[in-house]
Amino acid sequence: MRSSTSFTVSNIANFKESLLQWAQQFSDVVWLDSNAHKDKYSSFDVVLAVDGLTSLVTDHHNAFEDLTTYQSETKDWIFGYLSYDLKNNVERLSSNNFDGLNFPDLYFFQPKKIISISGNTIVFRYLNMVDDETESDFESILNNSYEIEEAVVETHPVKIKLRIFKDSYFDRVRKMLDHIHRGDIYEANFCQEFYAQETVINPLKTYNKLNDISKAPFATFVKIGDKYLLSASPERYIKKRKNKIISQPIKGTAKRSLDMEEDEQLRKNLENDVKERAENIMIVDLVRNDLSKSAKKGSVEVKELCKVYTFSQVHQMISTVVAKVSKSKNPVEIIKETFPMGSMTGAPKVSAMKIIEDLEATKRGLYSGAVGYFTPENNFDFNVVIRSILYNATEEYVSFSVGSAITAKASPEKEYEECLIKAKAMREVLEGHSYAN
Repeated sequence: MRSSTSFTVSNIANFKESLLQWAQQFSDVVWLDSNAHKDKYSSFDVVLAVDGLTSLVTDHHNAFEDLTTYQSETKDWIFGYLSYDLKNNVERLSSNNFDGLNFPDLYFFQPKKIISISGNTIVFRYLNMVDDETESDFESILNNSYEIEEAVVETHPVKIKLRIFKDSYFDRVRKMLDHIHRGDIYEANFCQEFYAQETVINPLKTYNKLNDISKAPFATFVKIGDKYLLSASPERYIKKRKNKIISQPIKGTAKRSLDMEEDEQLRKNLENDVKERAENIMIVDLVRNDLSKSAKKGSVEVKELCKVYTFSQVHQMISTVVAKVSKSKNPVEIIKETFPMGSMTGAPKVSAMKIIEDLEATKRGLYSGAVGYFTPENNFDFNVVIRSILYNATEEYVSFSVGSAITAKASPEKEYEECLIKAKAMREVLEGHSYAN
């Protein structure tokens, strides 16, 4: 069904830049870039999927059932996303908050063309119907000899607005704390939206700027027609490799400093922060429970607990939970049994999601959902959509959301400050530059 051809390139940085630019001619694009962050669970440095032969677009009703059918019948690579609101397909929940973006709840496509990079090796996996284009595509990408028509449109300065103002944020966090003190929940991730209307941006230039600032290990560029995701995600949601599944939740954030001694002290403070560790451990317990639904009995194991990793913008506390599944276990079912990811919900999970829906002001949509792929061998890998800009070009609506974990010891003021730290890169990219197409 697919032909595979490999090439070697000396200047990978230039090739990557040209490759993503070349991809803009297609209406279906998923780009996943590790930014050279390697770990033992990595499959590629970069993978690009373009030009859908078939696709699945749906709302949350029977979404996982439809995806199961599509994935099993296609028996091929499929790339796409799962929005947070698929929770309504998993539990008796609803999403009634304002939605300015209007992305479909689920989108997957079977790409005609897949190009991956590992080290200096480029692998083209083309469907047989287009495999005669491999050589010419490689040459045009390598030599920047392609032409992409870009409409010349008027751009406006990006004026970021807050969906929830500071006093309202404090009030809503206090209400969440009331739920915690009553014992309704132990922890919940509370998010707020920053947005701009009547705004035109250049998605690729905006993504490149965001990626230059953040250099995140699960960076993503998604184009589905007129809708775009520009993501600097540091977090893996879940990966399946043969009979092993891996989840790496993040809970715990600290800012960086240009002063090396101060930066190291900030890292150590996070590592030893009782509140942040408690947040992380609560979510690890939730993830262990979620994985146990799919896992072989007794196989769930915490490989790393509360380990601090350093990124361009922030220090993050990350844990790694692994488990084993039977060969007959359906891959989509594994995702359904763990979705949405614990790091973006809370504990107990269903109660937290109900309270989140009540107190947040916007529908999350693709934010705190996941982007990734399934392979023909029933493996998969998905990130968590955070630190991301979402853009509906037709509606001229730009949005990014940030959140933090609220626990019994949370201070509304400190949580608000954490949100601003997380928002810094997106805000800098959007407000600091007005791009012309």
